[in-house]
Amino acid sequence: MPLARTVFKCSSPEWRLCPTDGKPELALIGRSNVGKSSLLNALTGIAGLAKVSGTPGKTRLINHFSVDDRWYLVDLPGYGFARTSKDERKTLDYMIRSYIAHRQQLYSVFLLVDCRHDPLPNDLDFLRWLGENGVPLAIVFTKADKLSREALGKQLDKYKAKLLDDWEELPPTFATSAEKGTGVEELAAYMESICGANGADDSAPL
Repeated sequence: MPLARTVFKCSSPEWRLCPTDGKPELALIGRSNVGKSSLLNALTGIAGLAKVSGTPGKTRLINHFSVDDRWYLVDLPGYGFARTSKDERKTLDYMIRSYIAHRQQLYSVFLLVDCRHDPLPNDLDFLRWLGENGVPLAIVFTKADKLSREALGKQLDKYKAKLLDDWEELPPTFATSAEKGTGVEELAAYMESICGANGADDSAPL
């Protein structure tokens, strides 16, 4: 089942201007064009809730989507898009990292990775930064429908083996396809389990 009653709440240029109601937040982040908007639409079952663009790097703000008026799914700007200026990349990087570092109601970050690619330096660097700062996270492999089951398994094994160079224990991982719906229900259920039936659980946020 998709996430219940999800509606767009607001867009914010920095973390200080995000909602102040204290509801739990789960944030989606990843390289530009990794499929964040498509996955968000699949998770909610609402086509067009998040605008999907063929042009990478369209998201420039912190976008909050209210789920059942209990918690927020947050769409963060993508990183690693080469066709932006150096200053713009620095601005977006600061926006993303300051949100993650300071947002006390952030319960988990979901890092989206295109399953077709080998581990990329900026993804690994961002994962390392999350780990060093003690940020709860999960890895979501996108576009699983683009590979055969065998090829997908090999890619995931390769990624996990690379992560074990730095991690003693791997974070939760999900293989998804927004187009085919693969893994979407499992991911939605996991998100709900983090936030709890009443918008919070016994685990503490950051």
